[in-house]
Amino acid sequence: MSENKLLFNTGPFDGISEEIGKLTSSAEESKLKLTPDNADSGLAKLVLTLVELIRKLVEKQAMRRVDGGTLTDAEIERLGETLMKLELKMEELKKHFHLTDRDLNINLGPLGDLM
Repeated sequence: MSENKLLFNTGPFDGISEEIGKLTSSAEESKLKLTPDNADSGLAKLVLTLVELIRKLVEKQAMRRVDGGTLTDAEIERLGETLMKLELKMEELKKHFHLTDRDLNINLGPLGDLM
Protein backbone atom coordinates (compact mmCIF):
# COMPACT_ATOMS: atom_id res chain seq x y z
CA MET A 1 0.00 0.00 0.00
CA SER A 2 1.39 3.36 -0.97
CA GLU A 3 1.92 6.00 1.67
CA ASN A 4 0.39 9.31 0.63
CA LYS A 5 2.13 12.46 1.75
CA LEU A 6 0.45 15.81 1.97
CA LEU A 7 2.57 18.84 1.35
CA PHE A 8 1.38 22.09 2.88
CA ASN A 9 3.24 25.28 2.24
CA THR A 10 2.07 28.87 2.35
CA GLY A 11 5.41 30.13 1.05
CA PRO A 12 6.69 30.57 -2.49
CA PHE A 13 6.32 27.84 -5.11
CA ASP A 14 10.09 27.16 -4.99
CA GLY A 15 9.71 25.69 -1.51
CA ILE A 16 7.02 23.27 -2.66
CA SER A 17 9.00 22.09 -5.67
CA GLU A 18 12.04 21.60 -3.43
CA GLU A 19 10.02 19.38 -1.04
CA ILE A 20 8.68 17.34 -3.96
CA GLY A 21 12.25 16.94 -5.22
CA LYS A 22 13.39 15.62 -1.83
CA LEU A 23 10.60 13.03 -1.74
CA THR A 24 11.28 11.92 -5.30
CA SER A 25 15.05 11.72 -4.93
CA SER A 26 14.90 9.68 -1.72
CA ALA A 27 12.61 7.15 -3.43
CA GLU A 28 14.86 7.02 -6.51
CA GLU A 29 18.01 6.45 -4.41
CA SER A 30 16.62 3.28 -2.85
CA LYS A 31 15.58 1.57 -6.10
CA LEU A 32 17.67 -1.27 -7.42
CA LYS A 33 19.27 -0.19 -10.68
CA LEU A 34 21.05 -2.90 -12.67
CA THR A 35 23.14 -2.14 -15.73
CA PRO A 36 25.73 -4.23 -17.57
CA ASP A 37 28.44 -2.20 -15.82
CA ASN A 38 27.20 -2.79 -12.28
CA ALA A 39 25.60 -6.24 -12.60
CA ASP A 40 27.91 -7.87 -10.03
CA SER A 41 27.47 -5.20 -7.36
CA GLY A 42 23.74 -4.98 -8.16
CA LEU A 43 23.38 -8.72 -7.70
CA ALA A 44 25.34 -8.54 -4.43
CA LYS A 45 23.01 -5.77 -3.26
CA LEU A 46 19.93 -7.82 -4.12
CA VAL A 47 21.22 -11.00 -2.47
CA LEU A 48 22.38 -9.20 0.67
CA THR A 49 19.04 -7.38 0.87
CA LEU A 50 17.20 -10.70 0.84
CA VAL A 51 19.61 -12.23 3.35
CA GLU A 52 19.20 -9.22 5.66
CA LEU A 53 15.41 -9.43 5.42
CA ILE A 54 15.45 -13.14 6.28
CA ARG A 55 17.94 -12.52 9.11
CA LYS A 56 15.65 -9.89 10.63
CA LEU A 57 12.62 -12.18 10.32
CA VAL A 58 14.51 -15.03 12.01
CA GLU A 59 15.63 -12.66 14.76
CA LYS A 60 12.04 -11.54 15.43
CA GLN A 61 10.82 -15.13 15.51
CA ALA A 62 13.64 -16.04 17.91
CA MET A 63 12.67 -13.19 20.22
CA ARG A 64 9.06 -14.43 20.22
CA ARG A 65 10.27 -17.87 21.27
CA VAL A 66 12.47 -16.40 24.00
CA ASP A 67 9.60 -14.23 25.26
CA GLY A 68 7.25 -17.22 25.11
CA GLY A 69 9.45 -19.10 27.56
CA THR A 70 9.68 -22.26 25.45
CA LEU A 71 13.48 -22.32 25.27
CA THR A 72 16.00 -23.57 27.80
CA ASP A 73 18.82 -21.31 28.99
CA ALA A 74 21.28 -23.26 26.82
CA GLU A 75 19.06 -22.82 23.75
CA ILE A 76 18.73 -19.10 24.42
CA GLU A 77 22.51 -18.80 24.75
CA ARG A 78 23.10 -20.71 21.50
CA LEU A 79 20.45 -18.68 19.70
CA GLY A 80 21.95 -15.40 20.88
CA GLU A 81 25.42 -16.45 19.79
CA THR A 82 24.16 -17.56 16.38
CA LEU A 83 22.28 -14.30 15.78
CA MET A 84 25.33 -12.31 16.84
CA LYS A 85 27.55 -14.22 14.39
CA LEU A 86 25.02 -13.72 11.59
CA GLU A 87 24.94 -9.99 12.24
CA LEU A 88 28.74 -9.79 12.26
CA LYS A 89 28.93 -11.74 8.98
CA MET A 90 26.38 -9.38 7.39
CA GLU A 91 28.44 -6.38 8.49
CA GLU A 92 31.54 -8.01 6.99
CA LEU A 93 29.75 -8.69 3.68
CA LYS A 94 28.33 -5.16 3.52
CA LYS A 95 31.80 -3.76 4.09
CA HIS A 96 33.27 -6.06 1.41
CA PHE A 97 30.71 -4.92 -1.18
CA HIS A 98 30.77 -1.28 0.00
CA LEU A 99 27.11 -1.31 1.01
CA THR A 100 25.28 0.33 3.90
CA ASP A 101 22.00 -0.47 5.62
CA ARG A 102 20.42 2.27 3.55
CA ASP A 103 21.63 0.59 0.34
CA LEU A 104 19.90 -2.64 1.35
CA ASN A 105 16.57 -0.92 1.97
CA ILE A 106 15.39 -1.04 -1.65
CA ASN A 107 12.18 0.65 -2.73
CA LEU A 108 9.42 -1.64 -3.94
CA GLY A 109 7.45 1.11 -5.65
CA PRO A 110 3.86 1.24 -4.47
CA LEU A 111 4.63 -1.21 -1.65
CA GLY A 112 7.16 1.17 -0.12
CA ASP A 113 10.58 0.35 1.30
CA LEU A 114 11.55 -3.24 1.91
CA MET A 115 12.66 -2.77 5.51
